[in-house]
This record gives sequence, structure tokens and C-alpha cells, in this order.
Amino acid sequence: MATREELKIRLKFRKEALNKLRTAYLALVEGGVKSYTIDDRTLTRFDLDSLLGEIKDLEDEVDELEALLNGRKARKAFGVLPRDW
Repeated sequence: MATREELKIRLKFRKEALNKLRTAYLALVEGGVKSYTIDDRTLTRFDLDSLLGEIKDLEDEVDELEALLNGRKARKAFGVLPRDW
């Protein structure tokens, strides 16, 4: 289990990355640019779906880290298998 300080560092990093992804997404959606560069990565309008997926994943990670910092357990994933009897 990571320490509280490590969780804070991870949370800060993910929030910064999330802000960059949101800025890129909005710039591409508004049509002001045809491509957008984040650090060494170049995105185009065709990357909107993958960019939205990355934003969703980071939002989930931020929520999970905030829950851990507030003393709650991390979200657990589970699956349901429908059976045909």
C-alpha cells in the first residue's frame, strides 16, 4: 500500500494530466485547430474517441485516489455472468 504522501503525488500528477487532456479535447472539438500536441504526442480530430476514453480513465483514477486519501476503500470491480437455465 502506498503512503499518504505518495497518494498525494499520484493525485497531483493525474490531475495535471487530466487538465492537459481536457484542454486538448476542447481545442479539437471547437474546431480552432486541426491537431494538438501534448508534450511529444500529436493528436488530430480523429483521435477524439480515444482522447475521451483517456479522460474517462483518468477521472476514474482521480476519484479512486481521492477516496483512498479520504479513508475509503478503493473501488472494486466485479462482473455479472448471466445464466440461461
